[in-house]
Amino acid sequence: MRRVLIGLLLLAACSREPVPPEPATPDAESIRAATATVAEARIVGADREPGNWLAHGRTYDEQRHSPLTRIDSTNVAGLGLAWHWDTGDERGLEATPIVVDGVLFSTGTWSRVYANDGRTGELLWKYDPQVPREWGRYACCDVVNRGVAVWKGRVFVGTLDGRLVALDAGTGAVLWETLTIDPERPYTITGAPRVVNDLVVIGNGGAEYGVRGFVAAYDTETGARKWRFWTVPGDPALPFEDAAMQRAAATWHGPDWWTVGGGGTVWDSMAFDPELNLLYVGVGNGTPWNRDLRSPGGGDNLYLASIVALDADTGEYVWHYQTTPGETWDYTATQHMILADLEIDGAVRQVLLQAPKNGFFYVLDRTDGTLLSAEPYVRINWATHVDAETGRPVEIPEARHPDGMALVWPSANGGHNWHPMSYSPATGYVYIPVIDMAFPFERARDFAYRPGVFNSGIDIGPLLPPKTVEDRIEMLRSIRGHLAAWDPVLQREAWRVPHPGSWNGGVLSTAGNLVFQGRSDGYFAAYAADTGALLWETPVHTGIVAAPVSYEVDGEQYVAVLAGWGGSFTLFTGVPRQPGNFLSRGRLLAFKVGADATLPESQTTSMSIPEPPAIEADEAALARGEVLYHTWCTPCHGADVSSSGALPDLKYAPAAVHARWDAIVRQGVYEALGMPRFDHLLSAEESEAIQAYVVDRTRKEIAFCATDTPGRYPELFATACAKRVAAPP
Repeated sequence: MRRVLIGLLLLAACSREPVPPEPATPDAESIRAATATVAEARIVGADREPGNWLAHGRTYDEQRHSPLTRIDSTNVAGLGLAWHWDTGDERGLEATPIVVDGVLFSTGTWSRVYANDGRTGELLWKYDPQVPREWGRYACCDVVNRGVAVWKGRVFVGTLDGRLVALDAGTGAVLWETLTIDPERPYTITGAPRVVNDLVVIGNGGAEYGVRGFVAAYDTETGARKWRFWTVPGDPALPFEDAAMQRAAATWHGPDWWTVGGGGTVWDSMAFDPELNLLYVGVGNGTPWNRDLRSPGGGDNLYLASIVALDADTGEYVWHYQTTPGETWDYTATQHMILADLEIDGAVRQVLLQAPKNGFFYVLDRTDGTLLSAEPYVRINWATHVDAETGRPVEIPEARHPDGMALVWPSANGGHNWHPMSYSPATGYVYIPVIDMAFPFERARDFAYRPGVFNSGIDIGPLLPPKTVEDRIEMLRSIRGHLAAWDPVLQREAWRVPHPGSWNGGVLSTAGNLVFQGRSDGYFAAYAADTGALLWETPVHTGIVAAPVSYEVDGEQYVAVLAGWGGSFTLFTGVPRQPGNFLSRGRLLAFKVGADATLPESQTTSMSIPEPPAIEADEAALARGEVLYHTWCTPCHGADVSSSGALPDLKYAPAAVHARWDAIVRQGVYEALGMPRFDHLLSAEESEAIQAYVVDRTRKEIAFCATDTPGRYPELFATACAKRVAAPP
């Protein structure tokens, strides 16, 4: 009997399935091998390998739609955290990861690059370009980066200080780098490069600071520049670079518009049609915003606020469509563009879709730029419609605020900003992260261009914060946003999901009838693509502005996203963090069905506003300090001396900061930390006036927090009166 039992046990042991070994962590050689063949053929044929995310928008058409179906509307409720990795960044994270055979390549603040194992999140390598912190003064919209490009074993990244860098995909070692900008001008790079026809293409930012916009292409092997397309004309006394610039110059007026650069930076969106060999680039605003100051005498000011189609091999102009002629409201056309083939009026058309800042959703024929349709996707009051014959918006008489202040929808943040949309071929909908808020525009009466600083050309007066609690509450409640499903053929909204805040994340759609989006209130969510029903959400302890991706490894589908709140809205507005969004800790998160990992408990502590120093000033000095603060300090420290948390909230400044105030503000003792010196812009008396205003504003906030108002409106003031910060270890 004993022999029989032993025999049965041996038989059972021999019949067991062998336990597969744990997958090896990708090494440099395997990563090089996986990425070596990432080129045009693989990107064009991306649907044959749906488990990868090979380009910024997954495909050249930038549809941001995943064909993966293992996660769908029937099982998404079982989604759980598979892994997380802390980036160490404490400001906005905006990158879309590139995923090649289970390796994620992404970027963080200050243009850092990361490679992570898609199974575990383990960091494989990191590259830090060591951007000088003082260069951050030229980044209007945070020291962010929107991602890399991968091509033939190389990873390409643009750095904030204007370099284009090629890295070894296996190790992150620098293969080459080239300076793409004039270092004497305040250019920045925050956008993701694209690679087409063995050329890596990158644009830049800095329009408000006085640069001349362009987009350029570089050899992927050597970094040598192959072509450059200027988006606005230069000095008309010099030869124009091409016929496109000569035509554009006729649309600008005034004695010296070219001396301030003109603007027109290509700071984000691009798309590519390999069959037409056309590269589409979105062009930004002018310097300054207001056309009457920028170009006295009017004019369309080409190619500001335009979509421009270029020959991908040569960079030569093919066609353009200007969404906002004579742009005045910071209505850029740099927002995400999607290419699709749609049946319109009984015929299949090759189209380009865009929801730019100005509030109209455009459908263009991408072969020649012909307008097919344009309809408002958000509240608009500066124009009534887009004329079908001319393709121009029909402005209301008061649109350019000739006689004072005008409250304009959409705001300068736009009805849609850089946050990527997605398009689902299954539903036919474009999913738009919509911003619904107004902006008080008034032309600056005594405008004078200042090199190297933010030049909007609008009066600061209407932007000053409300003086009463009631007005403050109304202002905060007016800042809204939603996720919209837009039918580009019928040009109407199919459904919408209201959000508690406005600065919400980019969008991913999948073949599982799902739409994924992160929100500013600290949640990551999945919605039904056909109806908008909320199917799943989870707290992530910080707001999300980046767009998710989906990939597959070892038969498991993942959804990954960078979580870290930041960007222009958070810096400028100073809107307090919502209850679920009080940490700036940045993380790369990956989710899959059945996973049960957890994020670390949020170890936070509340810090009350300290008693400010005994500084007194009369009403005239305080009023002067208020204007000066909102002119020079708001872009980083927030309106109303209320930071969103990405950078210091000056109400919480300790006594040591106040004691060294002028040394910090005017002498640059914190310049290496990113706080620029202002001795060329502010006198000692003006610096004192700003400090007096900050102190006065701090006292008023202490008094406000002693009332019952914050408790009655926790959704508006939950983090305004007791700053929640990460507790010490």
